Amino acid sequence: MNSNHSLIANTLLRRMLPVVLCVLVPAGCHTPRQISLFDGRALGQWKITDFGGQGKVYVKNGSIFLEMGNDLTGVTWTGPLERMNYEITLEAMRVTGSDFFCGLTFPVDSNSCSLILGGWGGEVCGLSSIDYYDAVENETTRIISFENSRWYRVRLKVTLNKIEAWLDDDKLVDVVTTGRKIDIRSEVDLSQPLGIASWRTTATIRNIRLQKFD
Repeated sequence: MNSNHSLIANTLLRRMLPVVLCVLVPAGCHTPRQISLFDGRALGQWKITDFGGQGKVYVKNGSIFLEMGNDLTGVTWTGPLERMNYEITLEAMRVTGSDFFCGLTFPVDSNSCSLILGGWGGEVCGLSSIDYYDAVENETTRIISFENSRWYRVRLKVTLNKIEAWLDDDKLVDVVTTGRKIDIRSEVDLSQPLGIASWRTTATIRNIRLQKFD
């Protein structure tokens, strides 16, 4: 192939590439955008939540440590955020204690909700609150025996009519939100709109990422 043919072929390839990508990536060629909310070195745009009685909060070994408080210890996000059509992933570990080690409060349009992992004595998971019912008493309630000093992968997805959550590879929550009252417990008001907290438990959190869907 001579140089002119090579030039023509390269030009055609560059022009066709966006079309090929549109075929491979549906829904108008919009791809999810993922950003890191924690760099593993400093709290950055996370601020220590002033619950009163909180334990120490610090960064160590690439993780945010939430030491056992009386009652809540946590951090609240102060940077830009999404309120709909997004996904949050993180890893969480209960170090010591016997209650929830990951209370992830997150926005749902103009409201907020909380994903609780290991509450009410250490094993209750679910959303607080749906139609005024907490994670221990609504259709999202799951009982899971957690191990201390083990990392768990958490994935939360909020779309127009649904909240979904996974723990490791298992579907934990799949609830339609249309026509439902979505809210939080008053104890975590200060975690709004996006925050992570533990209850009388030392916990550690790492690899916090947010992915936006168009």
